[in-house]
Amino acid sequence: MIANQFPPMGGSGVQRSVKFVKHLGKFGYEPIVLTREEKGMPLKDETLLEDIPKGTDIIRTKPYDFTEWKSVFRLFGKVLGLKVFIPDSAWLWSILSRKTAVQAIVKNDIKIIYTTSAPYSDHLLGLYLKRKFPDIVWVADFRDEWTNNPYILDNPHWWFRTRKEKKMEREVLETADALITNTPVMRKNFLLNNNIDGKNFFVIPNGYDKEDFEKFDLTKTANPKFTLTYTGALYGRRKPDTFFRALSELISENKIDGNKISVNLIGNYYKEKLQAQVDSFSLTNQINIVGYVPHDECIRRQLLSDVLVLIEGTGKGSDAFYTGKIFEYMNTGRPVLAVLPKDGAAADLVRKTKIGEVAHTDDVDAIKNVVFDYYEKWLKKELAFLPDRTEIEKYERKELTKKLASVFDRYYH
Repeated sequence: MIANQFPPMGGSGVQRSVKFVKHLGKFGYEPIVLTREEKGMPLKDETLLEDIPKGTDIIRTKPYDFTEWKSVFRLFGKVLGLKVFIPDSAWLWSILSRKTAVQAIVKNDIKIIYTTSAPYSDHLLGLYLKRKFPDIVWVADFRDEWTNNPYILDNPHWWFRTRKEKKMEREVLETADALITNTPVMRKNFLLNNNIDGKNFFVIPNGYDKEDFEKFDLTKTANPKFTLTYTGALYGRRKPDTFFRALSELISENKIDGNKISVNLIGNYYKEKLQAQVDSFSLTNQINIVGYVPHDECIRRQLLSDVLVLIEGTGKGSDAFYTGKIFEYMNTGRPVLAVLPKDGAAADLVRKTKIGEVAHTDDVDAIKNVVFDYYEKWLKKELAFLPDRTEIEKYERKELTKKLASVFDRYYH
């Protein structure tokens, strides 16, 4: 398993890989992980290491990530990693890890290579290894789209780089034995944009691990304030503006008592910039910027909330993906305010699982209506809902790992 992003690196990107590693042994596969060294990781969460089964072979190589340079070299390193190296800052790592990868394959008699992106350089290492060992099964997993990624569409690369990355993407898609992505819409986009038939292209969404919740009391306790919690990043299209505006207007219109509402923002933020935005909406006393916390602490704070908030921006390609926390939210037993593109994959999933209410990202009035409805029910101690547990259980991590193992079975046996 080639996963540049892997614990103790923190963040949402590592969850999928580490949960596959945790559960694959139950289905007859022994994962050996090739990843980067810990030194220089921008975000660390040691608690995620607890998910890795004892005895798992984890091979770590130097990261060679210039975006992590400090001091006077910081800007130059970011230019190298983000603008010069193609497709991403892990490109040099993927090149200089080839020898170690080959040695691991020979030593352990590897039968399957699994690569996961982002970074997309993971797939380039997989491409190299597949060409060197053509009899080995290669499964390439895309957590997000590549050249059709919404964040790239909003900030396009120069034409030469775009052309080069499209060529890289097509080589991966045409060479891998099996392909996996996160949502049906992403799969459809990959097929249309690359003119492939998709016979070997599967959908395995992200999910939640019920064992992550076992240490906590799931019983809802009464909060002195109506408590909403958002967990996750805020960048690019994913902006809290309309959510903040809705709260501000509800308070100024006296529909919600500003002394009876508390909002927690949990994630890796530029706190000063975000605080200035909070202040500009006169929400200084209502919004608490918690910052990044370990994964288990994040779950604990979700369970202490009355309502959980999802936010995703609009724009081309935004209908294709699920926001990462949607699956973890499913298992909390807390209703969700889903500020999402109303016709996207994430909104469909909220409705299908019945975990909350959807308000279109740009519709402030719709967001206000949902928040006010939840607030009124909270005041009356009637904030309860009935999610579809049968549907939700389809997204449990063990079940999803079983799907991955079935892909392995199909191409290896």
